[in-house]
Amino acid sequence: MRGRALILVENLSVPMDRRVWQECTALHQAGWEVHVVCPRGVKQDTEPEAVIDGIRIHRYPLRAATGGPLGYLREYGSALWHTVRLSRRLGTFDVVHGCNPPDLFFLVARAMRGKGTRFVFDQHDLVPELYLSRFDRGEDLLYRAVRRLERMTYRAAHVVIATNESYKQVALSRGGKRPEDVFVVRSAPAVERFRQVPPDESLRRGKPYLLCYLGVMGPQDGVDYALRSLARLRDEHGRTDWHAVFVGGGDTFDAMVALSRELGLADAVEFTGRIPDEDLLRYLSTADVCLSPDPLNPLNDVSTMNKIMEYMAMARPIVSFELREARVSAGEAALYAPANDESEFAKLIARLLDDPDERRRMGEIGRARVAGPLSWQHSKAALLAAYEAAVGSR
Repeated sequence: MRGRALILVENLSVPMDRRVWQECTALHQAGWEVHVVCPRGVKQDTEPEAVIDGIRIHRYPLRAATGGPLGYLREYGSALWHTVRLSRRLGTFDVVHGCNPPDLFFLVARAMRGKGTRFVFDQHDLVPELYLSRFDRGEDLLYRAVRRLERMTYRAAHVVIATNESYKQVALSRGGKRPEDVFVVRSAPAVERFRQVPPDESLRRGKPYLLCYLGVMGPQDGVDYALRSLARLRDEHGRTDWHAVFVGGGDTFDAMVALSRELGLADAVEFTGRIPDEDLLRYLSTADVCLSPDPLNPLNDVSTMNKIMEYMAMARPIVSFELREARVSAGEAALYAPANDESEFAKLIARLLDDPDERRRMGEIGRARVAGPLSWQHSKAALLAAYEAAVGSR
């Protein structure tokens, strides 16, 4: 056994959080005893305790935030209390691995510092940019508090795990970390999970083409941009030969269903909520074009979108807005509309619907990227190197 690792995550339950689960299994396979503290899921991951594939999972009840920033303060405060409570019960660890948001898990590691525990900061989101993009309140008092917590987290971290090179640069500049203490562990889908299955023509609802969105539905995720683009596809291009499905859930799910009705898209757009993997594979195997409508904002421009990686794993062509890290991830597997330009986004969808050869070519490029230079095997090696650096510095 290499040691005991405690992984803390608040954003999703485990193993629903695919990135965290891949990290857990990679560490377990490398000989680590892995414990996870996370919230309970709503429809899955509901048990308070579970052992899956040798990984011990400890879950707590958590009510999702409502009502703006104050709602998140209540959510994060509750999550921190439960995390501290469970962590104390589990004893000491060689590594505390905190996955943000929020930037509070350094407090758990600090409580164990006297016992030689090392803190690995796994930066899933740039929380200051997330705050600016989600709430549109500017650099107010809460923003300054968020920046301070980020600085304290960087200062406490022995090693930082960044999801891409943009995040690494932030860790080096804003976080003041040394290059040898920052490791890029990209979010990459397990290719064996995303396998082609026979297309299900019934999912097209009698239309020639199926469009698909997969992902979280929050204020910064651009589902509203996708819906307005689909309305423009209908109104500006006269295209009604498609059915669109939106897979996933989130804070704005109900608002997006309401917006689809306001735009007159109720008969053309379907919202599934979160669905089992087997159903997800049917939708993605049938989809002709996949949508990545994340608008340009301080967070999205430098973030790796999991949906893009998963579309590529399924060899689907993508339409995206022009974002720095979207282009790094997808390359020629996507077409890029000028940032937040819904008319151009609609035009690119229409272009791909009319060009099956281009759709096939882009899908093959994407699949090759995910199976090759962007594969989880590269990220797994970086993850293990980060742990070696963390425990080797004791």
